[in-house]
Amino acid sequence: MKLISPKFIRTIAPQLDLLNTIGGGVAQPQLRVEQRPKGVILRVAMPTVPAESFRVVLNQQRLTVFGEYRHQPDDQLAAPLFVQTLDLPTNLDLARIDAVHEGDELRVRIPFMNPSDQQREIDIRHN
Repeated sequence: MKLISPKFIRTIAPQLDLLNTIGGGVAQPQLRVEQRPKGVILRVAMPTVPAESFRVVLNQQRLTVFGEYRHQPDDQLAAPLFVQTLDLPTNLDLARIDAVHEGDELRVRIPFMNPSDQQREIDIRHN
């Protein structure tokens, strides 16, 4: 006999995170940055947060990943569950960032820039 159903846990867990955050606590995602031969993968795992609560924002060289809690999906007011901000190095191709949420994990893939695009010979002007 199950005393607590999995549906109940999935329903109450975000609310507990919200109460913890409002009460001065912090909801911490598991964040990993992996460097691969073709680029970087940022992995954010937070099992109690549904996929639609994640946001990824790029502003210049700064990438911010955050989760928010809304009591109803169309609510105007949202409470932050977590915020992670990373300053990205200049060798990443920010125009080709891609994000996917699968299972309990958000993956943000950022490829390296093509080295041939970065290096070029500069013409020297003669006055």
